[in-house]
Amino acid sequence: MSDTNQGNSAPDMKLFWGCFIALITTSFGFITRMFLLDDPTITSDLLGLDDAEVGIFKGIQIWPFAISIIGFSLIIDKVGYKFSMIFAAVCQIIWAIMGITGLSVAADNPQLAKDLLFWGGLILALGNGTVEAFINPVVATIFDKDKTKWLNILHAGWPGGLVIAGIITIMMGGADWGLKLGIIIIPALIYLVMLIKCKFPVQERVSAGVSYKDMLKEFGFGGAAVVALLIFLQLDQTFPGNSTAFILICGAMAVGLGVYTMSLGRPLMFLLILIMTPLATTEIGTDGWISGIMAGIVEFHAGWILVYTSVIMMVLRFFAGPIVHSMGPVKLLIASSVLAIVGLKALSGVNGVAMIFGAATLYALGKTFFWPTMLGIVSEQTPKGGALTLNSVSGIGMLAVGVLGFPYIGALQEKKAVSEVAGIEAAATVPGLLEKGQVTPSALENKDIYYGTISYQTWKTGELDKLLEGQSEETIKAINTAKDNSGQKALGDMAIFPGIMLVAYIMIFLYFRSKGGYKPLDLSGDGGH
Repeated sequence: MSDTNQGNSAPDMKLFWGCFIALITTSFGFITRMFLLDDPTITSDLLGLDDAEVGIFKGIQIWPFAISIIGFSLIIDKVGYKFSMIFAAVCQIIWAIMGITGLSVAADNPQLAKDLLFWGGLILALGNGTVEAFINPVVATIFDKDKTKWLNILHAGWPGGLVIAGIITIMMGGADWGLKLGIIIIPALIYLVMLIKCKFPVQERVSAGVSYKDMLKEFGFGGAAVVALLIFLQLDQTFPGNSTAFILICGAMAVGLGVYTMSLGRPLMFLLILIMTPLATTEIGTDGWISGIMAGIVEFHAGWILVYTSVIMMVLRFFAGPIVHSMGPVKLLIASSVLAIVGLKALSGVNGVAMIFGAATLYALGKTFFWPTMLGIVSEQTPKGGALTLNSVSGIGMLAVGVLGFPYIGALQEKKAVSEVAGIEAAATVPGLLEKGQVTPSALENKDIYYGTISYQTWKTGELDKLLEGQSEETIKAINTAKDNSGQKALGDMAIFPGIMLVAYIMIFLYFRSKGGYKPLDLSGDGGH
């Protein structure tokens, strides 16, 4: 299936807005399912899931995104953007049907409900990944002279969808969760109808005559190795007992691409790939956890914090053009990293509505330009990589946050739940709770994920309650408050992610300055190098 070139002289705005609504649809699925999984009356009371299992349910709607976005990027120039668009919409609608069905049978058959909600999350992720697989190269192609600006505007659709779906879901209050999950069908049908008759452009790499092998060389063995490692960790965690088979499959994938291309990949591309792990965790990971983290701190629905930060992102991305042109993409990312660090640190210690939303404003200003500006840099600096390099950074980011980001943030919260209790005066009055100023080891359980990649200590089940038996109400309240509100403190530790990004972006800035400044590469002029 081939697509017809629209030509870059007169971009088809119907095509752009169809892509925009497609991205809105992905965030509809993200936020409604995350809100569902933050509701203990569903996860705990109805489905019988514990917190660790909820984390797995959250992760399943994240990491398969990478499978589809990278997989489709390898073949999208063959199967066509239109086929990819139809596949994405169908997946999103199927998820809605599975979610509604699962909730309707949960009371009588909780196992079937869990299966439908779990595997439905995987189908949603595949559809969402396919959306990005076609919208990013389409927009980068039709606006090939101003990629970063228009990719920022396009990606205003993500926070825009979070705002719309978040407000609808919150305002629906105690309405049936099936109705809340079903709202994704509306934007899915809208973009399907808008785009079904559109003529899609030929991607820049294809129209310039760059070969498929040369596209793969931009990604190279280095990029394939990162993908292979992340896929192995996720598969090994999801389907335990098959480590050897997964090592062979994932290793063969990376080595095979390396042998075929005889390329390690472009060094700048490899660095951008590595940056996507802390970047995705800063944005997507924090967004996925923040409602649950702040729920015990605020008296209003904690989802309003995510909606508020998403409004800021949406507005700023729409007006990204002047900001990008005045600062340049790398300086913009440096400034964004600083704001994200300050915002997360502030969020970790504030109280009161005004202070919380003030800190959230700083965090929102920081995270706004990360994702689309990175896409712009990749598209401008590796045009030979076509859809693969452009989409792979998104795929790797989502894979990394699903595999490492979400569980690492969870581990940070578990650590804080222990350290915050040890740090209050009331803990010293409880016999057997502390030892040399730390929680006694007998009250804790050592855990690790991915062969010790993520390790932490958590409370043994019921152990803290046993130690508090017979203590005064004041002591029990003080200790439980410290434990329950510790998640907010963990937000400060999450500032390590934009901190890593800040160092990397400064290195990239110095690299480009040594070459005379940041300049997009043009396939028509210098072949992309």
